[in-house]
Amino acid sequence: MTIQIWTRGLIGILTIAAASAAQAENANPLADKVRAADSRFEDVAVAKAEGYAPIPCASGITGGAMGIHYVNAAYLKDDAVDVTKPEAVMYEPVADGTLRLIAVEYITAKGPASLEGQLFNFNSAPNRYGLGAFYELHVWAWKQNPTGTFADMNPNVSCDAMKGM
Repeated sequence: MTIQIWTRGLIGILTIAAASAAQAENANPLADKVRAADSRFEDVAVAKAEGYAPIPCASGITGGAMGIHYVNAAYLKDDAVDVTKPEAVMYEPVADGTLRLIAVEYITAKGPASLEGQLFNFNSAPNRYGLGAFYELHVWAWKQNPTGTFADMNPNVSCDAMKGM
């Protein structure tokens, strides 16, 4: 009887430890800061009102996607990096026709660039976006990305819901 109680207690402790480790793994100070600063974009109407315009849903050639980017042309041109003014706000299309905020993207031509110590990725020119060389940082603050908080593509995102729209 005492072995069963001890075993249940040990299983409970291991379960709590595993949950804490998973939570710590998902914790990211920059993603937390982005969520706090940019959650207003959960309503796509706010993005539109702030000058963001959509570009088509971006899928990866090996799977996953980035979703629909709403890009602010003025922020794209100014080369400033400000956590409260992402150059792009990213949405995943949902089957019911709505858009779900999943991430933001910061873009600048000045580099090497970083935000809160996180280095940006460099994209040379020519590129598929038709832009000159630039630095970019995706922050998957609203949808977990198994390939990393700052990875370009997210295997858990799909553009499939766009087919019916």
